[in-house]
Amino acid sequence: MNVKKLVSIVVFIAISAVVFSGGAAERDVREVDPPGGREFEWRQYEGTTLVFNFPNHVHYNAMLESGVLDDFEALTGINVEADRMQYMNMHDAQVLEMSKPIGDYDLISMVVMWKAEYALGDMIRPLEPFFDNPALVLPDYRFDDLVPAYVEVTGIAGGENIYIDGPGASLYGLPFGSETSFMIYRTDIFDEYGLDVPQTYDELTEVARFIYHEVPDTYGLTMRAASGHHATHAWLLHASPYGAKVFDDNWEPAFTSDESIETIEFMKKMIEYGPPGMVGFTQDEEFAAFLQGDAAIYLDASVFAGPAKDPAQSRVHDRIGFALHPSQRTPLAETGGFGIAIPKNSQNPDAAFLLMQYLTLPEIERRIVLAGGAPFRMSTVEDASLYDEYPEFEVLADQLVHANADWRPIIPEWGEINNMLGIAINQALTGQKTPEQAMQDVYQPIRDVMIRAGYLD
Repeated sequence: MNVKKLVSIVVFIAISAVVFSGGAAERDVREVDPPGGREFEWRQYEGTTLVFNFPNHVHYNAMLESGVLDDFEALTGINVEADRMQYMNMHDAQVLEMSKPIGDYDLISMVVMWKAEYALGDMIRPLEPFFDNPALVLPDYRFDDLVPAYVEVTGIAGGENIYIDGPGASLYGLPFGSETSFMIYRTDIFDEYGLDVPQTYDELTEVARFIYHEVPDTYGLTMRAASGHHATHAWLLHASPYGAKVFDDNWEPAFTSDESIETIEFMKKMIEYGPPGMVGFTQDEEFAAFLQGDAAIYLDASVFAGPAKDPAQSRVHDRIGFALHPSQRTPLAETGGFGIAIPKNSQNPDAAFLLMQYLTLPEIERRIVLAGGAPFRMSTVEDASLYDEYPEFEVLADQLVHANADWRPIIPEWGEINNMLGIAINQALTGQKTPEQAMQDVYQPIRDVMIRAGYLD
């Protein structure tokens, strides 16, 4: 699936939809003003009930706080039932629902790691048929304004490349709660001790070491490292700049490479210079260490900017700065987070597509962002008028140039591989094994997974 081609299709349909809207503007039945004052038959699914499954997550909580769902209901006459749950429980609940002949979910939020599993398993609908329908496409949707790397990592699947754009790929989801990575640091500490903001991993290592030894009651970098998913995430976060990969171009395991071992050695140094117990940190503990002022540097998902600036959550909210993810061999940063998709067995797919579009419109995205959500449109991160209140957006605009849509291999087997890698990495971080032995011990088991799945002979 070619994203640029889809942009052209959407522009064409947007123009057509203005024509097809006919006398919609004459039927003054809207209870709230439509976004942008567009002429569109907003109430064509009036009386429908949609069930939207999404996580307890900063972006989705901002969606609720912003009131956009209430306005959507008033605008369309569609009732939206919110099924909010912890994201670690969502996968099993969604698979159960999507395995039924008729499911309860009409719109789902999915972690990017599940995208290929859902798409290749025929559990979610491709979006091109919806975008090809002039009666469904909102005028001025501006598909080309969505962050390209976010579109690819959250929504593109199938074809020769399985999880990134290429021959035969299709669009299955839209970004909503997507993220890249950048650095947040304590400006008071950096200013007091005359520290330069690290631009490379060598500089980051030295700054973390200095803070650990010289700054009272403060540690260097906070990092997730708990066995399983969190350790793998941390490895991937740093492996990308070091030039390490999970697989080579022929699907052979590549995580025993020198670059991979260097990545783990860097992580071991961060464990040494980081808060006590960091080897067992999940994302929650990683966040807490920075919010409480225990660690001077955070380097991970960009969605953390909101909590870091929030006086109700952060003790250091007035003493932070934002910077690009340091580089080493490459400047490549994370892509991850959430997208939204329509289950194949949704009872109301067209109405669900209307909600999907509404939530990702430029002006609706702006409302969610102002309530604390994560931006996913370039027009927002490039809006200089927001930089005084949202200084992280100026950094994001530059960071997104280096967002790596191929940050991890999002194949259907990734869940199993992710856990196996994370156990091995944690064993190296805790000293149970050397980095070389830990990765070598998991090499064949992961290769066996790839043989069983048909990637290797």
